[in-house]
Amino acid sequence: MGPYAFIAIEGNIGAGKTTFSKMFAENMGSNLILERFEENPFLERFYDDPESHAFSVELAFVADRFKQLKDVLGSRNLFRQQVVSDYNFDKSLIFGKANLPSSEFTLFRTMFKLMSDLIPQPEVIAILNPGLKKVKEQIIARGRSYEQDMPKGYLEKIDKGYKSHYKHHRGSRVLLIDTSEIDFVSNHEDYEKIKACILTPRKPGVYKMKL
Repeated sequence: MGPYAFIAIEGNIGAGKTTFSKMFAENMGSNLILERFEENPFLERFYDDPESHAFSVELAFVADRFKQLKDVLGSRNLFRQQVVSDYNFDKSLIFGKANLPSSEFTLFRTMFKLMSDLIPQPEVIAILNPGLKKVKEQIIARGRSYEQDMPKGYLEKIDKGYKSHYKHHRGSRVLLIDTSEIDFVSNHEDYEKIKACILTPRKPGVYKMKL
């Protein structure tokens, strides 16, 4: 199953993390965790009116992510079962900081920290970065209605949030993978390049990679 038991695939909205996670988990025979964004009752309302629904949408997400990760990671056999997730729990902190006013974010961060201490960190966090132009094209292509009219500059804000949050991340192997010039869906060699990056044994730290 490779050298790592818990791997998270991350990136901006539309970066391809769910698509890659499915391919990778199937290829590796891993247990797959997918974010249940469609079950968040506040998501569409958030895109229509961010100020009114930001706290509700982030609270619903962090609660569901916590429950999902606790249920799966608490019952796994570390010696037999590799887990691949299409998000890292820290995603809640990144989006919370981007979406909430400072007073609400302070409360949210306290709640997040209490939950985060009870969840093991991934050994590898692979952050796919196809660039903002490609991200926007992929969001249009997948056609989720509520994503088509995002506030101006929102994807840029999330992109900066990821870069800032993981700049000095500790405890995991953080792989900042530039995927702007590859197509891992249509080109198997490109998929294998990302896979090799993820599975290469390395010490914890932050690594920038262009494929």
